[in-house]
Amino acid sequence: MLPDDVTPATEEGERLRQVYREGVPWRRWGPYLSERQWGTVREDYSDDGNAWAYFPHDHARSRAYLWGEDGIAGISDDSQYLCFALALWNGADPILKERLFGLTNAEGNHGEDVKEYYYYLDNTPTHAYMKYLYKYPQAAFPYKDLIETNRSRTRDEPEYELIDTGIFDDDRYFDVFIEYAKASTDDILIRITVHNRGPEEAILHLLPTLWFRNTWWIERGTRKPILAQVEGPPGTSVIHAAHPALGDRYLHCEGAPELLFTENETNTERLFGRPNTSPFVKDGINNYVVEGRTDAVNPGRTGTKSSAYYTMTIPPGESRAIRLRLNETPPASGEDLFGERFEEIFCTRAKEADAFYDNITPPSVSPDAANVMRQALAGMLWTKQYYFYDLDRWLRQHGSNMAQGSQRAIRNSQWFHMYNADIISMPDKWEYPWYAAWDLAFHAVALAMVDPEFAKEQLELMLRERYLHPNGQIPAYEWNFGDVNPPVHAWAALFVYRVEEEVFGVSDVRFLEKVFQKLLMNFTWWVNRKDRYGQNVFEGGFLGLDNIGVFDRSATIPSGGYLEQSDGTAWMAFYCQNMLEIAITLASHDPVYAELAIKFYEHFLWIASAMNRMGENQEGMWDEWDGFFYDLLHLPDGSATRLRVRTIVGLLALCSSTVLSLELFKGASVFLERARWFTQKHPLLTANITSPGRPGFRGRRLFSLVNEERLRRILARMLDEKEFLSDYGIRSISRVHAEEPYTFVLDGQEFRVEYEPAESNTEMFGGNSNWRGPIWFPMNILIIRSLLNLYAFYGNSFTIECPTGSGRWMNLYEVSEEIKNRLERIFLRGEDGRRPVFGQVAKFQEDPHWRDYILFYEYFHGDNGAGLGASHQTGWTGLIARLIQGYAYLRPEQILTPAARQLTYRRRAASPPPPVASVPR
Repeated sequence: MLPDDVTPATEEGERLRQVYREGVPWRRWGPYLSERQWGTVREDYSDDGNAWAYFPHDHARSRAYLWGEDGIAGISDDSQYLCFALALWNGADPILKERLFGLTNAEGNHGEDVKEYYYYLDNTPTHAYMKYLYKYPQAAFPYKDLIETNRSRTRDEPEYELIDTGIFDDDRYFDVFIEYAKASTDDILIRITVHNRGPEEAILHLLPTLWFRNTWWIERGTRKPILAQVEGPPGTSVIHAAHPALGDRYLHCEGAPELLFTENETNTERLFGRPNTSPFVKDGINNYVVEGRTDAVNPGRTGTKSSAYYTMTIPPGESRAIRLRLNETPPASGEDLFGERFEEIFCTRAKEADAFYDNITPPSVSPDAANVMRQALAGMLWTKQYYFYDLDRWLRQHGSNMAQGSQRAIRNSQWFHMYNADIISMPDKWEYPWYAAWDLAFHAVALAMVDPEFAKEQLELMLRERYLHPNGQIPAYEWNFGDVNPPVHAWAALFVYRVEEEVFGVSDVRFLEKVFQKLLMNFTWWVNRKDRYGQNVFEGGFLGLDNIGVFDRSATIPSGGYLEQSDGTAWMAFYCQNMLEIAITLASHDPVYAELAIKFYEHFLWIASAMNRMGENQEGMWDEWDGFFYDLLHLPDGSATRLRVRTIVGLLALCSSTVLSLELFKGASVFLERARWFTQKHPLLTANITSPGRPGFRGRRLFSLVNEERLRRILARMLDEKEFLSDYGIRSISRVHAEEPYTFVLDGQEFRVEYEPAESNTEMFGGNSNWRGPIWFPMNILIIRSLLNLYAFYGNSFTIECPTGSGRWMNLYEVSEEIKNRLERIFLRGEDGRRPVFGQVAKFQEDPHWRDYILFYEYFHGDNGAGLGASHQTGWTGLIARLIQGYAYLRPEQILTPAARQLTYRRRAASPPPPVASVPR
């Protein structure tokens, strides 16, 4: 929330001010296309719910989508009426390269995986400047080889990647750079530059493509939009796009390329053996270019899909460029759209992007780290996507009609209320082209660095009535909205609130109130649904941690019984702490919130007591012998046993640590009085934790699931390099299980968990992610957060050996820095010039056309830091930008003029004082 008296420090900042203060639609156009619409739940109309098989990649060029669109380096308006993306053909491929290729769950030995190389190089919050790189082989793309080789490999073998096929040997590929620059809100300049990296002359067919999303299947009887060729100035070709809602747009194409037209309609003849309703169908342009079928495109030069057809011959080591412009300017206007002004605008927008990122990058950050930080944020901005899903309509199409009281078993049948039609931050736009609630919370934490308002919008979106279930559950993700994600929304909202408070010196209390009211519903849902016996211990299923457990924690225990989950219970303690802090913060504006704060104080203490319960005949999650927290399995015979596999599940008790200053309680005297009474009334509740009434450094109060003695024991394991501490962060499972796998026998069946530092070798959850050893950024971020909070309470008097057994003693701030530095090491070039994220791939490490383009993977090898899983999940891995920027978050200083603030950054000294309470936690 930008104050009225603040003048932004950059031109991009000014555009953001115009967006939020004046409603100027700078964000109407953006990178809102998906990179994979095929194989998604929305497009699945099968009887068995196998989305991948029902709509495979091979169908995508021929079948019109119902719920969205995909493309390479694409853009659209914010309702995705009109789309633009790039298509290419190298003369050898069997099909046009119109979308990114990857493997389905059945085709990959470790689940779905994109098999392309592309990079998000730059982007700004208003998308006034964007840059993308796609690497396109000159030989035939090895579709068959990738599928057959991966399908034949076992789960103990590595993925077979595109680089492994030899397709990039001798540099026989094109680097295709796509750039966008906005001259105004609706005037978009497009420049596509192609470099031939190979040793010989090569020909590339380039087809910038404009099309309408097929909305007329829903809106029967409405006027259908149309694309048509119109006469342009000499040396140009022009496509006129007329849409009943969007109005008129024109794509001006320099160089007078041939324009090809067809319809965005399914080729039913090719796919289903049924006659087409129109001779011109979705794959018509593909058939014209690749197969030479001149009858496949409309000679009348109209349709709902159109391409400008360029052919370029590029000598070795040289480049060629084409220029286009998408705007509202009719060609008869006489304006010179491709004169000197065109390049001036590009140059200006690129410089403004530089200034924007310079302004948020601390001066002490190295150029290499600044490059990583910028690409991480660019990736997050590129993975915004228009997401459309009308569940009521979709369910009725599948024979499930809640309104009429009849339904059959169908995915997401309890979520009929949902109507999604918004721009949403995605985990990524290929592997996970749908939102995930807990991913989104972490996205907001990083996005707040560049666009706090958008970060707040995203958090609020999941709590609106079109998303939040009437019973209070937050939707998890498209494959199963009813799954349970960790409750991190309150933490993320509070974090973004504090960051914005630091940046602008103004508190957006209304935002905090709005999310708090909705989160009250969600908190109640957790209490009512996931605390089986009202004992303040919680379940929740896999809770986003997929295969981390002995069993599939979202399924029924094989012999019956149930789990009390250490992570589920710790997450709820964390939720209580966040809601307590929000309520206390709001109490300074409205005393009624102090009444609510006591609810979360009491609930936290009950949970802490239940999680730490000890004594005769009381089997709890805390194991005094091991000094660690474990899940507790209750069996039908009434017995209970701890599942002693040491994982990040047990570290979550450490993550549930929040520190508050007494200043925060100034407006909550009622709370202090009642909290004091409650604690005195129930002294046993604080017997095994640090009492919230105990003052720490500067009188601060600590809310934590562990006391000092237990904290030391957990940290000793976490900071042991033979257990959790890797050279690249905190592993998700102790490395001790490499030599000592955990086995558990139940009803004669053996269940086994061992340390797997890379890809998963189990089929649990499809085998496409692994929490049995690799390093995951979201959990590491929460560990760092907890260490900073604990440091704020204990100060410099608390030190711990780090690494365990090293003889090096650190305070908790220094421990947090140690973990932070190890995480950064994944991406930064070391003294040998290599980046661990690239593993042993020589081309990625050494080639100047590859080595500085960063891939932000889903997770990372627990021993060597190599990237694993989804290769473009900048979503939560984009948190690396927050780490590089540093912990001394943005602070406003009046240094330009009395009416201006400039963002400044300060790194803490080597041995800093404990952070002040206003620092976001």
